[in-house]
Amino acid sequence: MSRQCATSSRRRSAYTSLPDELTHIDDAGNARMVDVGDKAVTDRRAVARAVVRMAPETAASVARGDAPKGDVLGTARIAGIQAAKRTADLIPLCHPLPLSFVDVRIEVSGDRVVIETEARTSGQTGVEMEALTAASVAALTVYDMVKGIERGVEIAEVVLLEKSGGRHDWRREP
Repeated sequence: MSRQCATSSRRRSAYTSLPDELTHIDDAGNARMVDVGDKAVTDRRAVARAVVRMAPETAASVARGDAPKGDVLGTARIAGIQAAKRTADLIPLCHPLPLSFVDVRIEVSGDRVVIETEARTSGQTGVEMEALTAASVAALTVYDMVKGIERGVEIAEVVLLEKSGGRHDWRREP
């Protein structure tokens, strides 16, 4: 077995419920958008988190609202909401969804900015990508607004925390 195949096999076995059939690939191996037309409309919810690490002094400036580029937290919050609404424009195979709710909550703690996002809809497919896109763009906005203070800022994590609605609910283990 090649190194790539062995790595793929290990990765695949680490997941609890990978499908036997890849739904985003057609018979010729081309990427395609999944047809969700036969799926039931259900209430969908997803929560994601991003963590931006920086020096405590930089984080304190963010918390005080006196960073040179202005209100980092307010700008990141709006950027995250806008990003969630534009997810289908950014991620090629995502379905455009009528979002019923998007929230971006941000806390500054010590040497980090923790961003938690939530997206909701009633639809035939989930909102995980919208929550993840909101968290990612909010984190990138924080980075952009503090890079003049500190070059060593790091987007340390972007993860899905939970999803509900559809066939399977899921929650990240702590």
